[in-house]
Amino acid sequence: MNTQSFTCKGIITMMTICFSMGLQSCLDDNNDNLYLSHYYANALVTVKQSADNTPYLQLDDSTTLRPVNMSTSPFGEKEVRALANIELANEAPQEYDKAVFINWIDSILTKPMAPNLGEEENNRTYGNDPVEILNDWVTIAEDGYLTLRFATRWGNGQSHFVNLISTQNPDNSYEVEFRHNAFGDTEGKMGDALVAFKLDELPDTQGKTVKLKLKWNSFSGEKSAEFDYCTREATNPEAQEVTAIRCTQRVK
Repeated sequence: MNTQSFTCKGIITMMTICFSMGLQSCLDDNNDNLYLSHYYANALVTVKQSADNTPYLQLDDSTTLRPVNMSTSPFGEKEVRALANIELANEAPQEYDKAVFINWIDSILTKPMAPNLGEEENNRTYGNDPVEILNDWVTIAEDGYLTLRFATRWGNGQSHFVNLISTQNPDNSYEVEFRHNAFGDTEGKMGDALVAFKLDELPDTQGKTVKLKLKWNSFSGEKSAEFDYCTREATNPEAQEVTAIRCTQRVK
């Protein structure tokens, strides 16, 4: 991800976020290390279902995982982005790229893009309260989603409202804006959360990789970043997004 201006990562409040990613767990003979290796997330995945309702995981744009210990999805028929701790399994991947054992999996807030209502109504409905987008391994555009780790101030327990809209820039169809409505909850401590937005409202890239430009209002003014983005191939078009969150902050 290329960025014009990123802040420091700030205070980490989500203990499930690990700063390195890989399929192979960092296991060794030490029981303490074994426990810690299972505690942190080592994968960001999309939980999907095949045509026969068999659940599987999409690790990135091209890698599929067969979860050997998950015969039904914990999220029902919904498609959802999730953090997980996984390790390679000594079983046949069958029609998938790899077989994995899931130690744990937890959904994150997964939403469709919101309609652009015009600047005045956007401010009224979606808000324009400041956030910082964190340059982290879970801040990524992949598998048809833009997943963001963001930080802002949280104080009185009020749920914050986050959305992604197209800017409708006539010169760039792949320019989007992150909107945050804190509903007045702007005086607390800094904390962070995760959200994933499905990008199927954007024009099809026809198999090409383009630059997706993200804009947002930060605590020091407007910022932007670019991501490599390619429209994903259809998997199960009947699957619906799930709105769910597992983090220390209240967002919707």
